Amino acid sequence: MSNNQYEVLSPWADVDPTPLKGIAPRIADLTGKKIGLFRNDKRGAKPTLDVVEAKLRSKYPTMQFIPFFRGGNISVADTEHMAEFEDWVKQIDAAIYAYGD
Repeated sequence: MSNNQYEVLSPWADVDPTPLKGIAPRIADLTGKKIGLFRNDKRGAKPTLDVVEAKLRSKYPTMQFIPFFRGGNISVADTEHMAEFEDWVKQIDAAIYAYGD
C-alpha cells in the first residue's frame, strides 16, 4: 500500500467577473427597421447577404434593407468612402456585415 498523494487540477480558467455587453443595445423588435447590409468584394459575401435578407424579409415584411458596397476590399477605415459610410450609418437602425471567404 502506497501513501502517495496527487493534486487534482481543474482545466477551467479563472472567470473574468466583468459581464459581457454589446457595443450597442439590442433592438427589441425588427418590424419596420432599416437594416444596413455591408459587404466586401469576396465571392461569398453577396450570396450570403442575399440569403440573410430573404430570410429576414419573409419574417419582417416591413423591414427595409440599405446596402453599402463600393467595390474593392473596402474597410471602415477607407478614407475615400468615409463620408458616404457615415451618411449610410445615419440611415440605418442596425447593420449586418458579410465577409465572403
